[in-house]
Formats: sequence, structure tokens, C-alpha cells
Amino acid sequence: MLHDRDYMRSPSYESRFPLAVRLIILLIVLFVIQECLMFYGEIDLYKRFALSLDGFKQGHLWQLLTFQFLHSGPWPWHLLGNCLGLYFFGRTVEETLGKKTFLGLYFASGFFGAAVELFSLWLQSLHNSDFAQIQVVGASAGVMGLLAAYAFLFPMREITIFLYFFPITIRAQYLFWAALLFSIYGTIIPYSNVADAAHLGGLLMGVAYARWGHEAQRRLSRLDPFQSRQRKLELVKASSAPFRPRPKREPLPELPSEEFITKEVDPILDKISAHGIQSLTQRERQILEAARARISKR
Repeated sequence: MLHDRDYMRSPSYESRFPLAVRLIILLIVLFVIQECLMFYGEIDLYKRFALSLDGFKQGHLWQLLTFQFLHSGPWPWHLLGNCLGLYFFGRTVEETLGKKTFLGLYFASGFFGAAVELFSLWLQSLHNSDFAQIQVVGASAGVMGLLAAYAFLFPMREITIFLYFFPITIRAQYLFWAALLFSIYGTIIPYSNVADAAHLGGLLMGVAYARWGHEAQRRLSRLDPFQSRQRKLELVKASSAPFRPRPKREPLPELPSEEFITKEVDPILDKISAHGIQSLTQRERQILEAARARISKR
């Protein structure tokens, strides 16, 4: 608890407070407001703000965004599941890729998940018109995008999930493939009330964004001569934090700080983006630690 208080008092607390946690707080607050309005005011928010094929045909384009902030009620289990995913996957993705990329990935996955869901509902409505009236809510498309990005960045990292209250430990890449297969099956055969097509869209966008979107953003940032030192420090901290250095250290090259970052650190960050942190050698981890120390002193 003492550590938490010191963190709260830190002058840089605002910049370090994860956006993933802020999103969770926002979703919880909106869920409480949603349930109060629907229960006491008898206001049907789903009709206007949930995603539906009928609503989209009527020009309610805002539903592509607003459905991501609503959840099924009155019990908060739907919200709880998405918040847990946002917390465990979102924080790590945000620390690794940065706040702007994290937000772009999250909402891009939500939008693309909505597009895939609408396309699926349209196909199903050709056989049964009731599918056009189905209302979709939840942040799960964005969360699935974060899961996909997490699995892409850290494929061998182990994750413990609970299946009917039984803990199961599985590697991130296998969890991604399991989620992808279930989403494909649920999209083809809608056997439940779960928006599997939205999940599928989120997963696909998550991989695409982490693979190509982040790569394009990284290349553009290299062209920016005014890239902040703080951003590089955040990348180095996020990349080197999970590791504890061994006692034996190899000598590192004596280069000026900027040249050291460009020649030694940037290739390592590229390697993390392509293969995950677990792919680093002991020497590469030492270089990241040395870079963090150099930037911190400036």
C-alpha cells in the first residue's frame, strides 16, 4: 500500500496512469448510468445506440462507436469479462506500443469488428429477417484486438484463464488461435447470443494493426527528428522491465547517447516488434537496461 501511495504522489503520475485503466473506469461509469436510465427512466438506450443492421440502414452511423460503450445488463458479467481482458492485455500492449497506438488499435478493432458483424447479420438476414433487428453491444471487439496484438507481440508468454472456474494455463499464441477458431465457427453457425463476427473482426484487425500498422508508425517516427526522449525512454522501460539481469555482464560499446540509441537500441526494439520480448538475448537485455539508465540521466 505504501508503494501505491508513493506512486499516486509522483509528479509524473498523470502521464504514467494507463489509458487501459481509464477506459475500464469509463466503461463502469457508463454501465451504471445506462442501467439507471433503463431501469428508472425506462429509456431504451439499445434502440438508438446499440449496433444493428436496421439502425445502420437508417443512417445511424454513430452506432459503430457507441455500441462499444454499452454492455448487456442488468448483471455486470458481460462488462466484467471485457474489463478483465482490457486490464490484462491492454496494459501490456499500451506499455509496449505506446498510448496513441494502443487507442488506435483498440478502436480500429472495434470499428472493424462492427463492420464484420454487420456483414454477417446481413447475410443471415437473407434467410431470416429477424437477424436485421439483433442489437449488438460490448467492448469485446476492441478487447479481442488487444488479445491478438498481445499474442503477436508475446506469443510464448503464458496466460492463466478460468474455464468454468477451473484455471487453465496456455500460451498467448494458442489462446489467440482458440479464440479465432471459436469466432469463425460462431460466425458461420450463430449458436449463441455472442457476437462472434465482431470478435472475429477484432482479432483480425488486432493482428493486422500490430503487424503492419505499428510497423508503418515506427518507420514514420524515425523520420521525425523531434521524436521525444521521453517516448524512447518509455519504450526501453517497457521492453526491459520484465527481465532481471544476470550477475555476469558483457562490456557495452562506448558511444554518444544518440548514436547508442540509434545503432544499438532501435534494432532491438524492431526485434521485439517482430518476435516478442522473449526473443531477446542476454546481451540485448543488458543494452536496453544501459539505454534506460543513459536516458534517465539526461
